[in-house]
Amino acid sequence: MIIGAHSIIYSKSPEADRALLREVFELPHVDVGDGWLIFGLPPAELAVHPSETNDVHEFYLMTDDIDGFVTEMRKRGVACGPVRNEGWGLLTHVTLPGGGKLGVYQPRHARPKPMGLRKRARTRARRSSRRRAR
Repeated sequence: MIIGAHSIIYSKSPEADRALLREVFELPHVDVGDGWLIFGLPPAELAVHPSETNDVHEFYLMTDDIDGFVTEMRKRGVACGPVRNEGWGLLTHVTLPGGGKLGVYQPRHARPKPMGLRKRARTRARRSSRRRAR
C-alpha cells in the first residue's frame, strides 16, 4: 500500500539548495523536467509527537557518525550547527544556501526495519496469483 515517502523542502533559493543536495550530499536524483530535481533518499522512519498545533512537521536526515558528518561538511564548505545530545540522538543542523535549516542526527533509539522491496514484491506476487485463481 505505502511504497515510500516524498518530502519537500521549501526554499527561497531552490537552485542553490538543489545544488547542495546534488553536489555536496551527493544524493542520487532525476530531472523530471525544466531542472526540477527529485532526490533519492535512504530508508526513512516516521514518528508522531504530541503538539498543541497540527500544522508543524519536521524532516531530518540520519547519519551513523555525526562527528564524521560534521567534519566532512566543513571540508566541503558547509556550515553545521553545534552537536547537541538530545538523549534520543546526537543532533546538528546544516544551513542550506536558501537560509533554511536541515536537521541531521545520529540516532540512539531503536530503529524499525525499513519497508523493503522484497516485501512489496511478495505482496504483488500474492495479489497476482489470487487474481489468476479467481
